Amino acid sequence: MAKPIVAIVGKPNVGKSTFFNYIVGKRISIVEDKPGVTRDRVYAQANWRGRDFTLIDTGGIDVDAEDEITARISDQANIAINIADVIVFVTDIKQGPTQIDKEIALRLKKSKKPIILVCNKADNYGKTPEELYEFYSLGLGTPNAVSSTNAIGIGDILDEIYNNLPPQEENELEDEIIKVAVIGKPNVGKSSLINRILGEERVIVSNVAGTTRDAIDSYFENEFGKYTFIDTAGIRRKSKVNENIEKYSVMRSLLAIERSDVCLMLIDATEGVTEQDAKIAGEAHEAGKGIILVINKWDEIEKDNHTVENFKRDTYNKLSYLTYAPIIFISAKTGQRVDKLYSLINDVAAQNARRVNTSVLNDVLNEAIALVQPPTDKGKRLKIYYMTQATTKPPTFIVFVNNKELFHFSYERYLVNQIRKEFGLQGTPIRMIVREKLDKDV
Repeated sequence: MAKPIVAIVGKPNVGKSTFFNYIVGKRISIVEDKPGVTRDRVYAQANWRGRDFTLIDTGGIDVDAEDEITARISDQANIAINIADVIVFVTDIKQGPTQIDKEIALRLKKSKKPIILVCNKADNYGKTPEELYEFYSLGLGTPNAVSSTNAIGIGDILDEIYNNLPPQEENELEDEIIKVAVIGKPNVGKSSLINRILGEERVIVSNVAGTTRDAIDSYFENEFGKYTFIDTAGIRRKSKVNENIEKYSVMRSLLAIERSDVCLMLIDATEGVTEQDAKIAGEAHEAGKGIILVINKWDEIEKDNHTVENFKRDTYNKLSYLTYAPIIFISAKTGQRVDKLYSLINDVAAQNARRVNTSVLNDVLNEAIALVQPPTDKGKRLKIYYMTQATTKPPTFIVFVNNKELFHFSYERYLVNQIRKEFGLQGTPIRMIVREKLDKDV
């Protein structure tokens, strides 16, 4: 069973993200004194009194929204309300209950969900502020004065959340879920792909560049398995990263890569591989994640019998360090080959987590040494004694040698290729750690 969901809602700029970040214990939502900064839903796992739940931070609800983006933010908040088990309604005690608060309260009451009314920015210690009593007019029960900035009253809210969670099921523990980060530069179709997969408009899709500022987690389950898709903010060139918000977004995208199992690296078929694509893919490679190169907008390309092979060759030429990554050609817009992604994700995740038996590994090593002798330098020959696998995600091997200086990169690459030839390991980087060992220690 999925964990219960708690949604934090309210009008813009009342401190929802500060409240969210304090509970989850890390800066996940972008916090800045600017309305509409948290544009999409942001998911994180939280725990209180031994109970796990999913916390959702939302963009502010603006009931009179006229511009497209503001209206879409409100839509996203409404979706969060619909899927939540408990709703935390955050208001600003300094402003008092505004007309927007009253209209939001009416919407929330119609949801028939447990609602916890939070009056944020009660920053003074001591007696209950008189302004608090005005919020009884919203008809949502007892208002709770808190200060997210100063961590006043947060524990009481968490107790209220705990008391309103649905009864705990025995199997509430999270199953094996593959975390998939959808990465790429802005406007390559990341949000469109996730919306195609989910079958609902979970992530804001708009022609406005940079619409998805935060990384958004979306749980999805089908006959192939269970997944959390992470839609990341498009990583822009550093020369274009001017606003603090954009800097946060780049950081968030890199953090999304770090917590993923597999990265879907989206590339725009109409542009081919760009310098920015290479940098983004390099981040996933350096992080040791499983990687799939997803060529999107393939429906917009004129094709002949050689188009696919030529595109693959050009892609691998420009991303020479990613020749282990499989390539798939899709259209998020039409759904072309999107259903082929799941088995590929499963395979790459399994390869990234694969462990190789030590005896079998050393049989491959000995055969590789017999085929190509280790290099020499100034009369000294490299001796390779044995190899063992240290960790997974990515598969990491320790090689014991007589002299690390003799273990050249070219021979390391040769051994990695031999390991791939024998064990596959499609879609995952391979790491090698070299350690010296004296002959008498062998």
